[in-house]
Amino acid sequence: MWNPRILLAPVFVALSLVAQAVPEPAKAPALLPGEGFAITLGDGEVRAYGESKKEAPMGSLAKLVWLRLEGADWASRSVQFKCTGKAGPYVCWNREGHGRVDLGKALQESCNLAFLMWIADSQTHWKQDYGEAAGRVRMEEVFAPFLGRRLPPGEGLPPLTAAWVGDGDLLRTSPEAFLRWLMEPEQGEVVNFGERFLAGTWVEVKELFHQQGWWFKTGTAPVPGEPTATSAWVAGGKGSTLVVLHLPRGKGKADGLARIREILRLKG
Repeated sequence: MWNPRILLAPVFVALSLVAQAVPEPAKAPALLPGEGFAITLGDGEVRAYGESKKEAPMGSLAKLVWLRLEGADWASRSVQFKCTGKAGPYVCWNREGHGRVDLGKALQESCNLAFLMWIADSQTHWKQDYGEAAGRVRMEEVFAPFLGRRLPPGEGLPPLTAAWVGDGDLLRTSPEAFLRWLMEPEQGEVVNFGERFLAGTWVEVKELFHQQGWWFKTGTAPVPGEPTATSAWVAGGKGSTLVVLHLPRGKGKADGLARIREILRLKG
């Protein structure tokens, strides 16, 4: 008698193998001096290696925190901005500008000016809708894990500076701490934005069994006391797997992307 379970068994096996094909370091990854790496495989456990607990300025990872705070509103309004490299007192890290960007492109290219302008617009709405004091409470609640005691006390909104998008020492984190933040259920929308805007560039088999691709948010951060030096960050994921990597002084975005791919043993 025809048995559909027998015929479908190979399909179930294939799907199971694909689902299990998320790279996991078989042993502790061979990190270079000064590197910190943390990973979770969706089981609630954090595997941390190297200088994973060492705190440093979070740089462009701050933009992911803003997605937690205002991302849904910005996405619903389909925000746009033309970056020319300078706007009023603010300058972008890309002095030539990024041109016209939407939320996805601004995130991909870490456009400081776009985020600063959208933040300023949001703060204007906060003041109108529920006042400065309540707006400050919102900011402090979301950014609390990264502020320590570095924000001067006050009742009004803090001055909007480039430090709020990671250009400075105000916001700090470590690979393990940022991974644990990403793992919190409240950050589900941040991960969704990552999958929506940052996945797909280096996916080998994008549509196979509707398999999710890796998303990576790369960025640089200042090195305290060294105005021209940078370190590098990468945060990303694939399905329920999440990773965070920090590279030490002298490294940039390209270095971060290359190292995370080496550690995860991704092809290409």
